Amino acid sequence: MKDKVRVGIIGCGGIANAKHLPALSKIANVEIVGFCDLIEERAAKAAKEYGSKDAKVYKDYRKLLEDKTIDVIHVCTPNKSHSEISVASMESGKHVMCEKPMAKDSKGAEKMVETAKMTGMKLTIGYQNRFRTDSLHLKEICRRGDLGKIYYAKAHAIRRRAVPTWGVFLNEDEQGGGPLIDIGTHALDLTLWMMNNYEPKSVVGTTYHELSKKKNAANAWGPWDPAKFTVEDSAFGFIVMKDGSTIVLESSWALNSLDVGEAQTVLCGTEGGADMQDGLRINGEEFGRLFVKNVEVNLKGVDFYSGEKLEPQDVEARQWIDAIANDKDPLVKPQEAFTVTRILEGIYESAKTGKQFNF
Repeated sequence: MKDKVRVGIIGCGGIANAKHLPALSKIANVEIVGFCDLIEERAAKAAKEYGSKDAKVYKDYRKLLEDKTIDVIHVCTPNKSHSEISVASMESGKHVMCEKPMAKDSKGAEKMVETAKMTGMKLTIGYQNRFRTDSLHLKEICRRGDLGKIYYAKAHAIRRRAVPTWGVFLNEDEQGGGPLIDIGTHALDLTLWMMNNYEPKSVVGTTYHELSKKKNAANAWGPWDPAKFTVEDSAFGFIVMKDGSTIVLESSWALNSLDVGEAQTVLCGTEGGADMQDGLRINGEEFGRLFVKNVEVNLKGVDFYSGEKLEPQDVEARQWIDAIANDKDPLVKPQEAFTVTRILEGIYESAKTGKQFNF
């Protein structure tokens, strides 16, 4: 077991400061020693707030990777550079936690999987929604077989009006897509994991650029500029797996719908069903009658004393560092994340060609 795990952060923007750095800073055996960003002042600010006494700041990630004392790299950059930086990090002898999605395309994701196998370095992807209490509880229900064979599922990631207008979210070249690759990826990962099914057969997909054309639109983060909105505003996929099961994937940043919710799954099996649309609900048949059970998964403390509250990103970070320190497999495995990327790419390709995409 490693006494200390030394971490380097590449990309010190929003996701690093909102998720990775706060979560890592809570772990006793972690030292955050390297901070890299194209905007050096941003890296310096993060180092001042979260860095160890000997923390260093870099503008070029290759310089950071020369530090032999660093054990782990967290890649928190735009999607376009995920594969390049992750591969270089593993080749330099460092384990990698890469933010979702795994890569902009399946070619880059496959290169990451191959490099992990070749180097023996651990690789995981930031699908923190697996670590929610409802997700972990539902996974155990699925593992136990309560739902039977799950043959139909819905991966749900719908926002009515919440288009991220900062950074490069609206830039197709940097990101590879819009809500499908940004939030649809979480819902799909959750659904495939619950089904334990990673063998897609075909997909039909559609993408839309409709509400993105509107000027001065109502939006959680202020109006977007239609001229800079180069990704889809919504996308949908009909996925058939090799075993015949079906998954419907729906995603949007802007859609005239009240059926909203992110990183949710609906599962329909031969013995029962489950959904996350109004808390965690399990449905089935018992003693000749239909039932719906609401599952309480968020434990609360007693009066004047609150229980320990861990956010999904905290649980994710602890599990990841434990995997490094004690040489165990991370919960999110590279091949699983690769399948998510393949399916997303298939949806985009089908939407582009107007034809079914076969794997």
